[in-house]
Amino acid sequence: MTVVVAALYQFVAVDDWADWRSQWLDRAGALGIRGTLLLAQEGINGTIAGTREAIDQMLVALRSHPALTDLSARESIAPAMPFQRLKIKLKREIVTFNQPVAPTERTGTRVAPTDWNALIADPEVKLIDTRNQFEVAIGSFQGAIDPETQTFTEFPDAVERLLDPQRDRKVAMFCTGGIRCEKASAYLLAQGFEQVYQLEGGILNYLATVDPAESAWQGECFVFDERVALQHGLQPGTYQMCRACGRPVDRDLDTCPHCQSSLGDAS
Repeated sequence: MTVVVAALYQFVAVDDWADWRSQWLDRAGALGIRGTLLLAQEGINGTIAGTREAIDQMLVALRSHPALTDLSARESIAPAMPFQRLKIKLKREIVTFNQPVAPTERTGTRVAPTDWNALIADPEVKLIDTRNQFEVAIGSFQGAIDPETQTFTEFPDAVERLLDPQRDRKVAMFCTGGIRCEKASAYLLAQGFEQVYQLEGGILNYLATVDPAESAWQGECFVFDERVALQHGLQPGTYQMCRACGRPVDRDLDTCPHCQSSLGDAS
């Protein structure tokens, strides 16, 4: 069975998420959908998986909420169900940042994947990866700055350490699917950075759009499901997850190089 994986998010101010949670949980469960949706007053974020018909019906259900009529979802295919269960959680933030930013008011300029290479080739552009260190380790854009963060909440400290609004007039950033850049770019603009750009739809959109022969991407892209990583064309990558330490490691290894645990049951 081919499984459709839909990554979705939308920043929108809504007060009644708690009322919708049980309805969506019942609907998704009846459709056999698995994955995670996070609901907060600032919006919705998550990745869900199921059959083509199930995903289509679930997106219709989500868009029936008056605040989500324009909800978009970026899809990929998995050879098997990449999630163990279904979870819909109420959270304080749909992506934890711990900073008072408002992506609904102002974010960076979105750059289409087809225009991204030209932008980052500009020597005046400072390119920064907004993801965490373990994600950067298995793939990133050539020349990108690794902020060496363990969590997204450390990103503001990395900005203070690595960037200067007086010196760095143009900053381009990217993340897996786009959501972290919404908050990160809003934060940079609030800190006085003049020109802030973000990769539209994130790395996944780039890998789905840009021809590998013309790609500036190096390595693979970590994803938060059992596929672990994806390559160009959103094809499955070459990594497995170490169940002991939770880090991605080469699928051909028998022992995790990070914690020395056996990987016999990790794939």
